[in-house]
Amino acid sequence: MTEPVVTRFAPSPTGFLHIGGARTALFNWLYAKRFGGKMLLRIEDTDRERSTDAAIAAIIEGMQWLGLDWDGEVVYQFPRAPRHREVAMDMLARGRAYKCYATAEELTEMRELARAEKRPPRYDGRWRDRSAADRAEAEAKGLKPVIRLKAPQDGETIVDDRVQGRVVFPNKDLDDLVLLRSDGNPTYMLAVVVDDHDMAVTHVIRGDDHLTNAARQKQIYQAMDWAVPSMSHIPLIHGSDGAKLSKRHGALGVDAYRALGYLPAALRNYLVRLGWSQGDKEFFTTPEMIEAFDLPQIGRSPARFDFAKLGNMNGHYMRATPDAELLERFENTLPYLPEFEAFAPAIDDAMRAKLLAAMSGLKERAKTLVELAEGARFLFAQRPLPMDEKAAGIIAGGGGATIAAVLPALAALTDWNKRTTEAVAREHAEKTGAKLGQVAQPLRAALTGRSVSPGVFDVLEVLGREESLGRLKDQAG
Repeated sequence: MTEPVVTRFAPSPTGFLHIGGARTALFNWLYAKRFGGKMLLRIEDTDRERSTDAAIAAIIEGMQWLGLDWDGEVVYQFPRAPRHREVAMDMLARGRAYKCYATAEELTEMRELARAEKRPPRYDGRWRDRSAADRAEAEAKGLKPVIRLKAPQDGETIVDDRVQGRVVFPNKDLDDLVLLRSDGNPTYMLAVVVDDHDMAVTHVIRGDDHLTNAARQKQIYQAMDWAVPSMSHIPLIHGSDGAKLSKRHGALGVDAYRALGYLPAALRNYLVRLGWSQGDKEFFTTPEMIEAFDLPQIGRSPARFDFAKLGNMNGHYMRATPDAELLERFENTLPYLPEFEAFAPAIDDAMRAKLLAAMSGLKERAKTLVELAEGARFLFAQRPLPMDEKAAGIIAGGGGATIAAVLPALAALTDWNKRTTEAVAREHAEKTGAKLGQVAQPLRAALTGRSVSPGVFDVLEVLGREESLGRLKDQAG
């Protein structure tokens, strides 16, 4: 590859950064990194009614959380409208565009006729070759024209797509699209082409819902005698059942995945495997992704989003992340976890030390940071601990008596750690003929308020002697 690679991610700020957009951004980012190029970020905010500052902030924050950095300043499309108009007028001067004075009523008639004849609605080109006198007459009536592209009417427009292959569009099916509206504002089709050209974009990588747009946009490039960038249209993401992606499948904003407790590295890995593959390899470090990623390995069929697979992958990343690094990620994520945001103010140096000591056991039982926070709840709990239903049943069903029986030996310990506390529990089990689990389970219930936790002797060590004995005394029957 001789020319420097420039890709772009160009979201519309009408909502959050959804999961399909995040994958598109990732593919653009990986391709640029793979070939030592640049990825640019352009906010396509020409829809002034629906574009919001909050959505722009959510897109940028989502990109940053995913670790997808871009090159240079963010480009905003709306302020570039004068440049878009300049190009439209240039095409008009070249005879490659024309003024169309068709009224709203005429356009409605065209659509109704097409519907009656069961054909796609197309502008019929009635102003394409009209005389100067006709245009002057329309102007005299006060009609405001749109500027339309004078598109080729015969032959074919061919898009050589790096993913979809050679896609052929008969020109008779592509009408003369509007470049400038009657109020002088540029259309999306024109703005995208001008911006991609001016930003020196070499590779357009986007969803295959833009494939028809590619043919129309190629005609604009050709009208301006500009080089057409490489096109790659990636299949959309569907739900696990093959239906169009909806919220129940995972059509959420990236911010929602953070609030669900997923790690950005895991989400990146999961997204790259949605539609792209390298053999049977599932797990990729970021450098491995960059080294391996290329466009021909993207499939043409829609990828299927599966929360279960994402959860399993996230669990793998949780276990593989060093304890101190995971603790930092946990702390940074707490403000975004509505159920656990109250934990954040309670994390001082002492609590941080407890969390770090417990992290190895906590992450083994958690697939997300939400589950990790739930598992760590016992560390933040205040006496007397609230008991869940199963823990309360264990205490009421004889567990309280077991705690009372073993408590004196635990209280007598001066060297408090998981080895010494386990030795006490084992000795009690042997003396009473019980199994170790029959002693450990009431201890777990009293210490954590739950029937499931990290290893109970790890819990005793993390909580420390005084807190552990206090919780056990509260439940001793």
